Amino acid sequence: MGILAKIFGSSDVVKEGISMIRDAGDALVYTDEEKAGDRQAAKMAEINAIIQWMDTTKGQNLARRLLAVMITGVWLAMYAVSMIVNVIAIWATNPEQWRLTATVIGGFANQMNGAMMLILAFYFAAPHMSKIVDGALSKFGQGATK
Repeated sequence: MGILAKIFGSSDVVKEGISMIRDAGDALVYTDEEKAGDRQAAKMAEINAIIQWMDTTKGQNLARRLLAVMITGVWLAMYAVSMIVNVIAIWATNPEQWRLTATVIGGFANQMNGAMMLILAFYFAAPHMSKIVDGALSKFGQGATK
């Protein structure tokens, strides 16, 4: 240390240089513990963002509920009408037209399943939305293209 201290000025400078080299080497190695910690921090940030979003948009709750009830009503009505039309087809003189009508209405109801999943997820599983939204949107997108 004596020779290095004379070259660099003091032993504190040498110690600081060595610690900088050690820290740089440590930064180059990304351990499994650090990865797990980063994943946990990212998950917590995601959950906190959802909670903060829900908190800042409290004023829109009434409108959200109204839209959810309206969409749910339409969805349930389409399934109910589809089932009623299928039952009528049993006694109708031309059952194929009735069944075709039921199939078309039921198909539209099936296309709304993705939207209904999002609504149910929003109201009953908000902290898990990131997992649910991907599946619901892919199903919703597939239903819309058929």
